[in-house]
Amino acid sequence: MKPAEDYIFNQPEPYRGILMHLQMMIETTLPEVELKFKWNIPCFYMGKSPICYLNASHKKQFVDIAFWNSAHLTKHLNVLISENRKVVRSLRYSTLEDIDNDILVDVLQDAFAVRKNGFYKQNDLN
Repeated sequence: MKPAEDYIFNQPEPYRGILMHLQMMIETTLPEVELKFKWNIPCFYMGKSPICYLNASHKKQFVDIAFWNSAHLTKHLNVLISENRKVVRSLRYSTLEDIDNDILVDVLQDAFAVRKNGFYKQNDLN
């Protein structure tokens, strides 16, 4: 098994179930993505372009699916959480039932569409 899959399968519930569902939704929505293990977490890439990563926070009791290019995202901004992060925004889930698959798919497709735009918008650098 790959290290990224080990990370997912070795999580206690409810994290494992949430992570497995997110992995399945990512790979179904974006079948071309590659699952990698970077910074000790599962990361999804399209070639050299990062799409998102998964992180289970046991201390805070949630799972994040985080998007690097969030400055360029246009869909469901009202549910994306930045929480003092300058670049990354995420969808956050504490239970499997929290996941709205329609929102998840929309944000995944949006992240895929802007994957080559870089982390910042030009006007954010001024």
